[in-house]
Amino acid sequence: MNSVRKYFKIIEKVRALPAWATWMMWATLGMLVLTLVQELSDTSQLTDVVSSQGMIRWSVPIMLAGLGGLFAERVGVINIGLEGIMILGTWFGAWGAVNYGPWAGMLIGILGGAVGGLIHAIATVSFGVDHIISGVAINLTAPGLTRYLSSHIFVNYDGGSISQSPRVGKVGDFTFPFLAGGNIGSWQTPDLLGWTADQNWFLISETTALLRGAGSMSIASIIAFALVPISVWILWRTRLGLRLRICGEHPLSGESQGINIYRYKYYGVLASGMLAGFGGAFIVTPELSGVYLEGQTQGRGFIGLGALIFGNWKPGGVMTGSLLFGYPFGLSLRDLDGVASRALMLVGVFALVGVTVWTLKKGRRTDAALAGVLSIAAAVWYSTSQTVPKWWISILPYVIVLLVLVFFSQKLRMPQANGSPYRKGGHSN
Repeated sequence: MNSVRKYFKIIEKVRALPAWATWMMWATLGMLVLTLVQELSDTSQLTDVVSSQGMIRWSVPIMLAGLGGLFAERVGVINIGLEGIMILGTWFGAWGAVNYGPWAGMLIGILGGAVGGLIHAIATVSFGVDHIISGVAINLTAPGLTRYLSSHIFVNYDGGSISQSPRVGKVGDFTFPFLAGGNIGSWQTPDLLGWTADQNWFLISETTALLRGAGSMSIASIIAFALVPISVWILWRTRLGLRLRICGEHPLSGESQGINIYRYKYYGVLASGMLAGFGGAFIVTPELSGVYLEGQTQGRGFIGLGALIFGNWKPGGVMTGSLLFGYPFGLSLRDLDGVASRALMLVGVFALVGVTVWTLKKGRRTDAALAGVLSIAAAVWYSTSQTVPKWWISILPYVIVLLVLVFFSQKLRMPQANGSPYRKGGHSN
């Protein structure tokens, strides 16, 4: 009992820390768990550079879709059509890259996504169509439209067909000087993160190896991650952002202040489409595939919505959720024997034990019992198997979202008027 009381006192002290210190502490704790599990599971893939690079590549389109959902829902419009808009981004991004070069392809993919966002805005904002119905219609229409376009365009290109485009070029990479050995002019700087990762210092080397994966990225990835602080600044530090958030919280109050709610809803949904289109265009770059393929979005738009919920409708949370969801996919690409994927099960055991203790502290005994049962089940699965099936990695992001909704829904707060119909001079539900 004394140890439990000490644990609770530590938790109370943690809650009094500044937000940045809290994030750093949880990140350190997460790295400690990964390092311990890696030692117990006799694998080095959980924190190596290649897994980190795979995590970043996979997380970028998820993050961009999540940011797209964020801008739409901050103005009160649910955009479940992100998957279809990303499909438009992949096709137009590939078409633009094949004809005009990779950077033009990226821009054209963004514009293709903007068209999808505009259609969703016209349906939901101007005509009052149910947001879910409009989103589903976009998701159903986009694959058929892109296949029709491919049948008339890509089939006429060398290397193209009704289901794929010719290969597209790279937008370029950037390696950070000193951190990852990038060049300053003709001088190659030291690789400090790589050197530290090679020293085999407990926890420190594992942490720097994971960070080293971000030391060399495509320029498109750098732009995508830069959009996170830019989104924070726009939404919470500018007059535009205040008006966008008013649309999603209480549009009638904004209307009474003379704000054109329809206009700002259009702004938010158009931004949503552009971001999702950017995510789609990123998928066709050599960073992930290097070619447009039918069905290659693989549900990333829906996973982006999961990252949005996980991140509590905040840009930093969306980025964190995207990295978390991209991590198992990046890990699975080189985990041929399934040992590292199995090790993630043990990470889940530690996480569920922590949730059990936390819910007990909150007096939520039912949730604590559920978390305890799940932790025991995960521990049994881990101890009685030598590998895990491939489908486990595919469903893991959705499992995480469900667990967040079950155990942390009290801390989640979507915009108050999200999904509610709005008519000027009328009322909002």
